[in-house]
Amino acid sequence: MNQKIPLVILLLCSFTISAQSLSYTDQAVLFSTENTLGTARYMGLSGAFGALGNDMTAVDVNPAGLAVYNNGEFSTTLTYRDTDINSTFYGNTIYNNDDYFRFAQIGGLNSWDSFGNPDIYKFAFGFNYSVVNHYNNNYVVRGNSGIPEYPDDPDFNFDNDPDNDINYINVEDQYFYNYTSGLNDKFSFSFATLYKDILYMGGSMAFHHINFYQNTIFEESSNDGQGNTMDVRNVEYLSTYGNGFNFGLGLILTPVNGLRLGAAYQSPIWYNLSERFEYRRTYVFNDELDPDPEYPLPNYYDYKLKTPGKFIGSVAYVFGKNGLISFDYTYQGFKNTKLQPSSNFIDENIELNTGLRNTNSFRIGTEWKYNILSFRGGYKIIQSPYVSSSDEYDVKGYSLGLGVKFSKRFGLDFAYDNSDYREQYRFMSAEGANPARLDVTNKRFTSSLIVTF
Repeated sequence: MNQKIPLVILLLCSFTISAQSLSYTDQAVLFSTENTLGTARYMGLSGAFGALGNDMTAVDVNPAGLAVYNNGEFSTTLTYRDTDINSTFYGNTIYNNDDYFRFAQIGGLNSWDSFGNPDIYKFAFGFNYSVVNHYNNNYVVRGNSGIPEYPDDPDFNFDNDPDNDINYINVEDQYFYNYTSGLNDKFSFSFATLYKDILYMGGSMAFHHINFYQNTIFEESSNDGQGNTMDVRNVEYLSTYGNGFNFGLGLILTPVNGLRLGAAYQSPIWYNLSERFEYRRTYVFNDELDPDPEYPLPNYYDYKLKTPGKFIGSVAYVFGKNGLISFDYTYQGFKNTKLQPSSNFIDENIELNTGLRNTNSFRIGTEWKYNILSFRGGYKIIQSPYVSSSDEYDVKGYSLGLGVKFSKRFGLDFAYDNSDYREQYRFMSAEGANPARLDVTNKRFTSSLIVTF
């Protein structure tokens, strides 16, 4: 089993790690966190769709919403993301900015009236491809902790005689670069029915795929106080990929006209993952390159991950054809995150269980129609899964949206959402060194084409 630098991740706030690249525990949290890139209508209401249905991304949240459709529909979505990451390390702040453009969703469904059973009003079946998480990011951290990550000269400090040791304890500069890319996406099949025009029931199956890549660089310049200098460059490469499966169940009840109550369960995702990890470390002593760098062979490892399941409770009120307001509450059991085989991940699973908490998330959205236009807005709070996190590590964001229905068969939707949160990243393992603080703001523009048939 590939054991990288030992973890202290969960003793610290939010996304904190103790090695340059993500450990198994870090990846377990990352791959259990969803940031669904849905249709523009879904994004415009901040995802508060559990009791509404009538949207392809909403069907992935509560499959019962598929039966709300009275017609067939096809939708496809593009999204653009602009990300600001302000990295702070020992008083030095660097502003990082990048933007990304990608395809986010495509799906379709059809709905049929039921024949034969007078209590079953409708059947519906749909499929949807959507991006669960988009991992493209990069940033730079720079500063001076005053604590050396590499205090010793490996060419001289090889015996038990302390008289010939050379210790580079005076840090001059520390630099860290982090680049991630990849995708967590899924292809889902959903089915639903309407019972007695009051109860919508549905189920879904989803096939997930992960392709995650990370490249980190850590550079440290130091001296021994006697005129000797050492520059160290450590580069790590991590690639994780695999597939998973989960299922969902959902209900929507309409007890009185306008009122809608939703309940849904999304099972854990069972992943089979493979990892490739390698590092390269070079030394420069007194401006001369060490002729014997550390270039070990890559390490490969296969393992399994069980993500936490979640429950979604929803309530909405529809004001006829004029508008609606909707609220979703999500409970996710992060303490149940597991790595397998369990005999190889004893310490990691203990850290996941003790360092994570079960989370509560809230979404509220509204939509109002005027002629061919629909105006939308929403707000969300997604709690950090780390026990020691304060609320500044929660994801908080708002959204705005506009829909244009050009005809009964053709429409365009647009959305803008803005969210921010704080993370910590421990790229140094030296005792006493603080993690870097990352203040992240994501601004996303989404557009969808909707065709009804």
